Amino acid sequence: MHFDRNLLLEMLHDAIGEEELFIVSLTVSDSVLPKVTVTLDGPNGLAIQACATISRRLARRIDEHYGEESAYSLEVTSPGADQPLTDPRQYPRHIGRSLALKLADGTEKTGTLTAATAEGVEIEEVIKQKTKKTTLPAAFYPFGDITEAKVVISFK
Repeated sequence: MHFDRNLLLEMLHDAIGEEELFIVSLTVSDSVLPKVTVTLDGPNGLAIQACATISRRLARRIDEHYGEESAYSLEVTSPGADQPLTDPRQYPRHIGRSLALKLADGTEKTGTLTAATAEGVEIEEVIKQKTKKTTLPAAFYPFGDITEAKVVISFK
């Protein structure tokens, strides 16, 4: 059984409907029992209820198109806390949190996310020198210069 990724994306857009969510990724594993994995996110994250609803709607569409006897597994999920941010729309809800950026020039910056726009992010970088920490004035980094961004989870 072969899934058409573009068709699945179309079905997924339908399944999301009015929900204020966006697609982070959609993958189909190439195995005897194909696994369709959908990662969604939204300005306020992804509620379990929305996950279940979209999963049901998408499964119904897949069954209608590919036949109810088609064998596959479906997982609708949100990005884990350890997953890098991949879509500019994921940043605004992390304002105030610590962000670790890897930049195209090989440097790394860690600091508090103070602003997020469609073009990039502004962070107040924290520099550790021996025993003291210094917070630099907020600086702007365009998305084009960022190769990876992760929210720093602190367990204080």
